[in-house]
Amino acid sequence: MAEQTILIVEDDPDIRDGVRILLAGEGYHILEAENGLRALELFDPEVDLVILDIMMPGMSGLRVCEELRKTSAVPILFLTAKSQESDKLLGLTAGGDDYLAKPFSFAELSARVKALLRRYCVYQGKDQVHHKPHNTTLELHGVRLALDCNRVWVDEREVDLTETEYKILRLLMQNPQRIFSIQVIYETVWNELYYYVSNGTVMVHIRNLRMKVEDDPQKPTRICTVWGKGYRFVSGEEGGL
Repeated sequence: MAEQTILIVEDDPDIRDGVRILLAGEGYHILEAENGLRALELFDPEVDLVILDIMMPGMSGLRVCEELRKTSAVPILFLTAKSQESDKLLGLTAGGDDYLAKPFSFAELSARVKALLRRYCVYQGKDQVHHKPHNTTLELHGVRLALDCNRVWVDEREVDLTETEYKILRLLMQNPQRIFSIQVIYETVWNELYYYVSNGTVMVHIRNLRMKVEDDPQKPTRICTVWGKGYRFVSGEEGGL
């Protein structure tokens, strides 16, 4: 496998150096930025993961994330000194994929990085998807999803999903008659133990996903809410909320 590239965006030089030493020691190619503007200058399609501090002077990590999301679905792992659920949701709303509160152990950081890269590696074959057999796609209700890599088309127009959004959509589309509770979605997609505060995390990603696959996100007809139970993907022309 080709060497994977990680962009570290952190204004604290001690934290930045520590993360760089750890990840370089595990064989990753490292790019470093001390602020948001430098991060945007350094970023290119070869970057496989961005580790992004939220609280930085000048351009915040949230703003950097929003700018990156205009052109890329690269996984973004937020670092922040804040650990409140509201701060986590801000990061996820901006387009982040995971969240790690300071202080953190290097073992935990390494595990998060490996998990995000493992899920993201399917992007690297993106340009070869046209050569794959047709049975690697699933099509329902105007949405076509490649099952072997992160590519999705809505009414024949390709849309860019983050890897987390893609995993949620694939889960729902592969089981269109099933109602998925928030707990099942969280534990399946995030592969972590569910807690009640995880509800907000799932709801933010569902909202972001609807913005990309629904004609009217306020009146969804594809990813529908089943009140008191969860979410399901509507495969036909049924209505939904």
